Amino acid sequence: MYALDMQGLSKSFKGKKRQTVEALKGLTLSIEQGEVFGFLGPNGAGKSTTIKCLMGLIRPTSGTASIMGEAIGSEASRRNVGYLPENPAFYDYLTAEEYLQFVGKTFKMPDALLTRRSAEVLKQLELWEARKRPIRGYSKGMVQRVGLAQVLIHDPDVYILDEPMSGLDPIGRALVKEIIVDLKKRGKSVFFSTHITDDVEKVCDRVGILLHGELKLVDRVDAIMSRGIVGYQVRLKDADGAVLDEEVPKELLDRFLAEQVATGREIVLVEPRRKNLEDFFLSLVHGV
Repeated sequence: MYALDMQGLSKSFKGKKRQTVEALKGLTLSIEQGEVFGFLGPNGAGKSTTIKCLMGLIRPTSGTASIMGEAIGSEASRRNVGYLPENPAFYDYLTAEEYLQFVGKTFKMPDALLTRRSAEVLKQLELWEARKRPIRGYSKGMVQRVGLAQVLIHDPDVYILDEPMSGLDPIGRALVKEIIVDLKKRGKSVFFSTHITDDVEKVCDRVGILLHGELKLVDRVDAIMSRGIVGYQVRLKDADGAVLDEEVPKELLDRFLAEQVATGREIVLVEPRRKNLEDFFLSLVHGV
C-alpha cells in the first residue's frame, strides 16, 4: 500500500473570459511509505492544486487518488495526515498552546497525551516561551512554526506540506529540515512542495518536477546528482611532497590519471564536481 497514490489526476478551472485553464494534467505518481518526496516546480506549476485535491479541499476534474489506501475526500483519508497549507491561517486570538489543544481534540487525542505532545512540539519548534501569547502577535516565521506544530501534534504517518519553509529565516529552515529527517528516521512519509531546490537536495529520497501542470520527471535525488558530474578535482602529490590540485573535465579523467601515474605523482584524491539540483531544474525549465 502506498502512502500516496495518484492516478491520472487532473484539474481544470474557468479562467478569464471563461477560458478553461488546465492546472493539473493527468498526474500519475505514487509515494512509498517511509519516503521523503520533494514536489518541485516554479510558482503556478500546479503544486498547490495537487495538494488541495489530495486534502479534499477541491475536487479533481478527473482521475483518482488515495492516502494510505483511503480515497481522497473521505474522513478516513484525512485521519492519519498532517497537513500544512501554503498560507496557514489560525484563530489568532488563541495562544499557540490553546490552538494545539483545539487541534488535538479534533483528532480525539486523550487529554494526557495531548498535554505531553503539545509541550514536546512547542519546545521542538522553539515556541515554548511564546506559548501563552496570542498568535496575532507572532511574526510570520512564528506563525509558520505554529502551522508545523499542528501538523506534528497527533503524530500521523503521512505529512503533506505545501511550501513548509516559506517565511522562515535560515535557522527556521534548518530546524524544519531536521524535523523532516527525523520523521524519515521514524518511518513517516513526507510529501512536500517547494520551488527551492536546496530544500529537496538536502532531505529528499526522490523528486518530481512539475511544469505547467504536467509531471516532467520523477527520479531519485542521488541518481540526478550522479548524472550531473561535469568534471573532477584531482589532488596530487609529487616526488618532493608538494600537493597540487587540478580541475579535470569529465571526458579527460582517465587519460589525465594515466599521465600522472607515468610521471610518478601520487594520486591523493579524486572528487567529482557536479551540477547541483538547481542547475538541473533550470535546464529542464528552460528546455536546455
